[in-house]
Amino acid sequence: MSRASDARPPFEPRPVTLRGRHVTLEPLARSHAAELLEAGRDPAVWRWLPVAAPASVDEMAAWIDVALKQASAGESLPFTIRDAAGRAAGSTRYLDIRRPDRGLEIGWTWLGKPWQRTAVNTECKLLLLRHAFVELGAVRVQLKTDARNLPSQRAIERVGAVREGVLRRNMRLWDGHIRDSVYYAILDDEWPAVEQRLLRFLERAPARPGPARPGPARPGEVSC
Repeated sequence: MSRASDARPPFEPRPVTLRGRHVTLEPLARSHAAELLEAGRDPAVWRWLPVAAPASVDEMAAWIDVALKQASAGESLPFTIRDAAGRAAGSTRYLDIRRPDRGLEIGWTWLGKPWQRTAVNTECKLLLLRHAFVELGAVRVQLKTDARNLPSQRAIERVGAVREGVLRRNMRLWDGHIRDSVYYAILDDEWPAVEQRLLRFLERAPARPGPARPGPARPGEVSC
């Protein structure tokens, strides 16, 4: 719970490895470029992201370099997502880290097609949210997504995040489109209920990657 007088340690997200039953989130590294390129081969994975799908190891390495530069500046904390077999499945990060306000955003999330609509999606968000609220002492975690990405919006809402509004024409994408972004947030006193919902979803989610199936996004399946 947020308090007027806060005696907690400073809010300082640092590189960390987060482990669950189905997924491990480890600090993003340039050495991950080749396996992340393979995971993100399908251009559809990058449809809602600000950059086009990297077409080579060098392009993926350049994408990683930008993320690591932002991390060095204290602006973000990027992760490689690995499944239970240790295969790179995608990437996500903490960003918009607001230390005085004890807040951050979860975003830049993408998963290769085989891992979408599996437990990887849901446990990834569970680990990130739990670390933010329980270990770091966040009072607010926000998420955003393209206003055209209705499955992503439904997935975020099913988790229990509250829709707060739309920033119009606030982000230019790789194809030149200037998107409207829908913003959501979870507060520290909302986290226990969100955690229970994610745990229930995790019990029902397929554990292993398989052929991509059509249908709405599962909770946690968010490209933003």
